[in-house]
Amino acid sequence: MDIQAVKVTVPEGTNVIAGQTHFIKTVEDLYEVFKNSVPDIKFGIAFCEASQDRLVRWDGNDEELTRAAIDGAKAVGAGHFFIAFIRNAFPINVLPAIKMCPEICGIFCATANPVVFLVMGEDERRGVIGVLDGQSPLGVETEEDQKTRKEFLRKIGYKVAE
Repeated sequence: MDIQAVKVTVPEGTNVIAGQTHFIKTVEDLYEVFKNSVPDIKFGIAFCEASQDRLVRWDGNDEELTRAAIDGAKAVGAGHFFIAFIRNAFPINVLPAIKMCPEICGIFCATANPVVFLVMGEDERRGVIGVLDGQSPLGVETEEDQKTRKEFLRKIGYKVAE
């Protein structure tokens, strides 16, 4: 067995969501999830088909993000792997609906950080065994850091002002 670290570039100002799925209709279903969750969301989706034609299936409403998704899917190359890049929304806006999508098996990551997928391969098979997301902590937040965090969440509208 071979293990590789595959870096996927996250375009500036976007978030990446990646996971495992099991059916060819994933791309179309995720398209509907994104459009039904956030009306002005921009996105690109790609899915690695694991049998039959074994194509990278794709869709999206933003050319740059769709190209990034296709490139990410090709680089990882794992069966039943999907990757989506989103702009004008946060993962928190779409993750509940993604998780409710019948063919989604699990989510590997949802982040704006640089990501590295740990991919294991054997013969013609590849699978994601883990994700390196961002960097390691440098310390523990102080009371001032807590105050800054709480202010930020209120500033972007995810918590009610105190």
